[in-house]
Amino acid sequence: MPSAAQPATATDPAGTARPSDTPGTTEAATLRAVVDAAVRPLIAKHDIPGMAVAVTIDGRAYVYNYGLASRESRQPVGDATLFEVGSVSKTFNATLAAYAVARGKMSLDDHPGRFLPALQGHPVDRATLLQLGTYTAGGLPLQVPVEVEAKGPAGMTRYFQDWKPVAAPGEKRLYSNPSIGLFGHVAAVALQQGYADAMESDLLPKLGLTHTHVRVPASAMGDYASGYRGDKPVRVNPGVLDAEAYGIKTTAADLIRFVQLNIDPSGLDPMVRRAIEGTHVGYYEVGAMTQALGWEQYAYPLALEPLQAGNAIARQLVPVKRLAATPEGTRLFNKTGSTGGFGAYVLYVPARRIGVVMLANRVYPNEDRITAGYEILNRLAQTSK
Repeated sequence: MPSAAQPATATDPAGTARPSDTPGTTEAATLRAVVDAAVRPLIAKHDIPGMAVAVTIDGRAYVYNYGLASRESRQPVGDATLFEVGSVSKTFNATLAAYAVARGKMSLDDHPGRFLPALQGHPVDRATLLQLGTYTAGGLPLQVPVEVEAKGPAGMTRYFQDWKPVAAPGEKRLYSNPSIGLFGHVAAVALQQGYADAMESDLLPKLGLTHTHVRVPASAMGDYASGYRGDKPVRVNPGVLDAEAYGIKTTAADLIRFVQLNIDPSGLDPMVRRAIEGTHVGYYEVGAMTQALGWEQYAYPLALEPLQAGNAIARQLVPVKRLAATPEGTRLFNKTGSTGGFGAYVLYVPARRIGVVMLANRVYPNEDRITAGYEILNRLAQTSK
């Protein structure tokens, strides 16, 4: 198993990343220069209060902290700072579902009505769990409608009962919180737990992620960064299927450990290892992008343009091609995520044993995140040769 992420820097109150006295400082400082070159322009361009960036190379991990977790208290970003990761949470959702499959609690060929009888006989029950988890159920929209949010769980059930597809299951992809949210909800039902309980009491401890939460405990609230929309501090609002679609809060050190475990899950409990591996199976081809469970993958190396294009199709209903097997060769995995006040990006290449995590307490354009992450990753690739 790769080693857990070891912080490589601390952050002074002025927001300047500085090397620590930990072993490997020379490599840490070299990589910091790479990270600085990509990240500092983002911070200046978008007035980002604070960022935590982590990289992993050949099983070693480093965390670089910048700026402030809270402008009001002047608390700097540190190794314990918690960020909302938005839709990067979908990769945890997918891992929980794959864990339920590995334990024999459900199959990706099941339909949601097997676990939620209220959905039996309705159009949504024509889709498989795989199709819900890959956004190919028939055109479920990006967000849960506002009027449904106001009605809570009962409104959610009615919404899925009344939903009318715009395509046959498996024909088209439309990135969707309700789709993968229902997928994660069903996985928790299959495990006979609430979603947050299944994640926090079962999966996250098995992954060794001790600073990753759906519900931030009181003891960790002092480490929970403020997100920013304009000058206003904000945090994520509760909503229908929020935990499943965008509910994870974590540190850069924990998230890079999650990346390391995706790169090499060999030391994990066999069921959890199978779950990680299950999220790497590619199911649908969408241009240069292959949709797996949670993760989106590409042939590597690749130019920046197809990576940008693949991430830009989120709001488009596009045809897909069902794959008989995951494409062979070296693959890059990535996922963006945002909430109202936070922006995140994760990318890694298992075959090269390299990965990058970027967490910020302000939303900024995906295009800029992807460009910066791509630049850092390719420098890691050069260093690891």
